[in-house]
Amino acid sequence: MARFVFRDKSIYYEEYGKGKPIVVLNGIMMSTASWSEFVEPFSANNHLILLDFLDQGRSDHMTEPFSQALQADLLLALLDHLELEKVCLLGISYGGEVALRFALEHGDRLERLLLFNTTACTGPWLGDIGDAWNLASKDADAYYLTTIPVIYSPKFYRENNAWMEHRREALRPVFGNPRFVDAMVRLTNSAADYDVSGRLGEIKTPTMVVSCMEDYLTPMAEQKVIVNGIPGCEHVIIPGCGHASMYEKPVIFTALTLGFFNNTKEQFRIL
Repeated sequence: MARFVFRDKSIYYEEYGKGKPIVVLNGIMMSTASWSEFVEPFSANNHLILLDFLDQGRSDHMTEPFSQALQADLLLALLDHLELEKVCLLGISYGGEVALRFALEHGDRLERLLLFNTTACTGPWLGDIGDAWNLASKDADAYYLTTIPVIYSPKFYRENNAWMEHRREALRPVFGNPRFVDAMVRLTNSAADYDVSGRLGEIKTPTMVVSCMEDYLTPMAEQKVIVNGIPGCEHVIIPGCGHASMYEKPVIFTALTLGFFNNTKEQFRIL
């Protein structure tokens, strides 16, 4: 558990293990605490770095609107602070968007790029979902019902309904906290102008995109824009899984992450 200062803001991050560095970027509602079940496998043979973005977790909150591009600047500052020349970068959803922004501006700092449930732009679909989240943000139950169900696949939601109801009760005071909700609105709005779809061909970092067949927040068709745009991009599709792939399929999530990052070869000779 540590902190550093970025543009007069205190930024929270965590480090575990030794070896090849892996930086993990949170989804919009996540924090470093969201990765507790993944710390052990991710750090067993790697140097794991978790980060809370601005307006997220234990990092300082903003007081005014900002662009998501600021989060990419924050990531660069963290790598400089830790004196890391190159890292493997994992981003999920909002974190994947920041990762793509970073890859375009600082690709020389990346060894590999792994994107889960990520889109190339905030198009009409995602933009309207964000507007709905913001409109519902004044009521804790409305905010929960607008944001959470769509994150999961219907099968997972049905089979884990007792857990979902417990989660709803746990999140009610969080979603009723004006400080948290104001930060969420700023985070949502920070991605309103996000669009890297026309620049994907500039990314030279070895990249893998992981899509889920029942992701209704960032549909697979939108993720294929990234796959088709980045030269040599690998694509993995997880069936029966929604947007929250790390929670629905944690074993597959872990296997794909460690397999992609720790594989020492980029090409194999077919015998």
